Amino acid sequence: MTEFRRIPFSPPDITDEEINEVVDTLKSGWITTGPKTKLFEKQIAEYCNTSKAAALNSATAAMELTLRLLGIGPGDEVITSAYTYTASASVIHHVGAKIVLVDSGKDSFHIDYEAIAGAITEKTKAIIPVDIAGVMCDYDKIFEAIESKKNLFKPENELQKAFGRVVVIADAAHSIGATYKGKMSGEAADFTSFSFHAVKNLTTGEGGMVTWRDIEGIDNEEIYKEYMLLSLHGQSKDALAKTNLGAWEYDIVAPNYKCNMTDIMASLGLAQFKRYPGILKRRKEIIEKYDSLLSELEATPIKHYDETFTSSGHLYLLRLNGKDEEFRNNVITKMAEKGIATNVHYKPLPMHSAYKNLGFKMEDYTNAFDMYKNEITLPLHTLLTDEDIEYVVGKLKEAIDELR
Repeated sequence: MTEFRRIPFSPPDITDEEINEVVDTLKSGWITTGPKTKLFEKQIAEYCNTSKAAALNSATAAMELTLRLLGIGPGDEVITSAYTYTASASVIHHVGAKIVLVDSGKDSFHIDYEAIAGAITEKTKAIIPVDIAGVMCDYDKIFEAIESKKNLFKPENELQKAFGRVVVIADAAHSIGATYKGKMSGEAADFTSFSFHAVKNLTTGEGGMVTWRDIEGIDNEEIYKEYMLLSLHGQSKDALAKTNLGAWEYDIVAPNYKCNMTDIMASLGLAQFKRYPGILKRRKEIIEKYDSLLSELEATPIKHYDETFTSSGHLYLLRLNGKDEEFRNNVITKMAEKGIATNVHYKPLPMHSAYKNLGFKMEDYTNAFDMYKNEITLPLHTLLTDEDIEYVVGKLKEAIDELR
């Protein structure tokens, strides 16, 4: 008889390296935004092949501040996927713009590329495509759709004018370290928002980062400065700058927001980032083992690697072919009884009360529902052993057999 194991869904992978780096920060006397945050920004920008990066307290803040940076608000429309977590859409609502949801593609967890052009109107200012499970979107197809409707774009400020088309803001909460056609996540879209939440591959506990591609005629330092103003009350000097002798005085240039990263968070990130190549390697090994062990099951996993892209291996999404919501939910319960925590990614937005109240109806997003109804997410993290993976797959097969 197989021994009983407890397999958590996504515990953080914290070693002495992270602990020592955080202790160093605590002993340094500098725990809010400071030198380690700036170093972390520099390392992520270099990793993503971008000139700059701005550290914030979440990917949600990164997306919202990018919309605000672009001057997007009431009267504007922003497109995103119906198959995502609320953050991708709630930020559009926060700035007062209209949320435009597009269905996922047939048998795809990503946005329906063929439907993007049809969703673009004269009011469309941006699109927030969602990289799912660590797999980046097909950005060529997204830019193609946007270019085809370029004539409809009506810029309302200098930054929008510099683009001259709908702006692509990647929700890359899952995809740091992924590649698409030789480009790193972080350099494929116009702006890219990363998450370092506790369950992510690379964590700072909470936290996020935004990167952006060089924009012709726009100074990167000005964009960075604007993110800093947006994230720290519109204060003209951060705490670090105010420590210079006699440099207490500052100005508030706008009544802005508070969503900066701290050096405690950044120190966690710096240590994680040092280990990140090994983390990505192990995640790939786990995915390949799952793929191999599940090959005889009537189930389809999301494809993480092929000749045009490599995933960051964030989540193991699996569709139970021919099954429905009830069956999938019963499998989740059975797995929990066997000590294994599983999840669902995602319940499409129109199924949630908040989005129903905004007028969205699930029957308008049939592809998204088809992807959701039999999807189960298996544990995927770097604390899993090969024996754990075998246990998960064995128990999944048992659960399915018990429910037949």
